[in-house]
This record gives sequence, structure tokens and C-alpha cells, in this order.
Amino acid sequence: MSSKLQRSFNVLETLAAHPQGCSLSFVSNELGIPLSVTHRLLAELAEYGYVRQERDHGDYTLTVKLVSLGLSFLSNSGVVDVAQPLLDGLAQESGELVRMAVVDGDDLVFVAKAQGATRGLRYDPDMGLAVQLSCSAAGHALLSTLSDEEALERVARQGFGQPDQYGPQAPTTMKALLTYIRNARKRGWSSIVEVFAPGMSAMAAPVRAPGGPAIGVVTIAGPLVRLTEARMEALAPALMATAQDVMAASKASPMLARAQRRTA
Repeated sequence: MSSKLQRSFNVLETLAAHPQGCSLSFVSNELGIPLSVTHRLLAELAEYGYVRQERDHGDYTLTVKLVSLGLSFLSNSGVVDVAQPLLDGLAQESGELVRMAVVDGDDLVFVAKAQGATRGLRYDPDMGLAVQLSCSAAGHALLSTLSDEEALERVARQGFGQPDQYGPQAPTTMKALLTYIRNARKRGWSSIVEVFAPGMSAMAAPVRAPGGPAIGVVTIAGPLVRLTEARMEALAPALMATAQDVMAASKASPMLARAQRRTA
């Protein structure tokens, strides 16, 4: 990948993390590239319709063009058509946020969701972001389908992230992470309590054929006051059944069928 192309993607990722907009100097400092180079990159991205400069204060923001591309891709991929009814059913049964992530190389990316909480606290984080494998139920579920060596290698490539960005129980060593992975492998589903975020819990099951590699993950997440460890135990059969149903229907989605071929 050329330096210019890499920098362009870095600019887009920086703007995506700051929807309120970023100044030219902020983007330059954030990426460690000269102001003149940053200005040229932003100007070209604006010319192609991916970036807009706000008139009032001169900050740069993303346009909806990237969002439109992503939504168009998901629509044509068939993922939502296949998974949404299944996620909706699990969300209604659990009363919590249900999401599905798809394996994309070494990454795990959330692509569909259903909100089951109708009152009180609602947990609903951003979609379309790569999952932090070391401190998420989704990540632990995926890693549990790999050998210990493969799982730790994948985490080493991604890194543990900054401890202050996650919950107080987030593992910060390979030894601590292995405990989560092995527990998930033994049960067939993962669970975390105040690992990804304070006061939050989550559980996840891999989408895979028996003995085969995972092509995705189905998760349930919510406030710890509702999604207790006992509640997660009670929901485990429904979660695993939904993951199996998604796997059974995966051939109807070009994206999931392609993921299955890649991981075969």
C-alpha cells in the first residue's frame, strides 16, 4: 500500500472517530504528518466527496458517502436479510442488545443488531467497528475456536489496547486472557462482566459448523444490573441456538458464504 493511500485511510479513520469535526492542525498532529501534506489529502478527499469542510469554523468532517457505500455493501451482501429475523427473536427473548459480527481476516466486525431493551438502561455502542479481541465477549468467543497458540498470536498482532479504555476486569496479560478463552471453549460460549466497560456484561457464541472455523459471532450485551451471570446462564441455550441458525442460513448470504470458504 502506497504511503499516500495509507495516509488517506488514516485521515478517514481519524475523522470517523471525531464526528463533531477536526481542524487541519488536529489531523496533522494526530497522524504525525506535515500540515501541507494533510491539507492536500483533505482537499483530495473533499474533491471526491468523502470529506466536507465546514464553512463556519473550517473544521473537516466526513460526508455520508462512506456510510452509503457501507450500507449498500451490507444490503447486497445479504447478511441483514439472513441474520436480522434471528437477531430480532433473540433480542425479544433476552430483552437486551443482540449483535452479530463477521470474521474479516484477523478482524471481527459488527454488521447487524437488534435492540431488545424497551425501557430503563439501553446499551447500544457504535456499529461497524473492529472488535477488541482481548476484552470483549465476541473476541473471546472467536478466540475459543482457535488453538491457544493461534489465539494468542492473533491478540499479539492486535494488541491489548489501553487499560483505561475498558472495564476494571479487562485482562492485561496473556495468562489472564487464556482463562477467559478456555472457559469459553469448554462451555461453547463466552461471558464477561465489567471487562469491556464498567457496569456492563456480555456473552457471545461463535457462528460455525461443527468442528469448523468460525465465520462470525452472535452476542448479547447489557447492563450488569439486568444481565447478571445467572441470567447469562439462562440465556446460553437460546444464544447458541441462534448462532447455529445463522450458520444454517449462511449460504443465503454471499458475504457469509464467502467467509465460510475463506476460513475452510
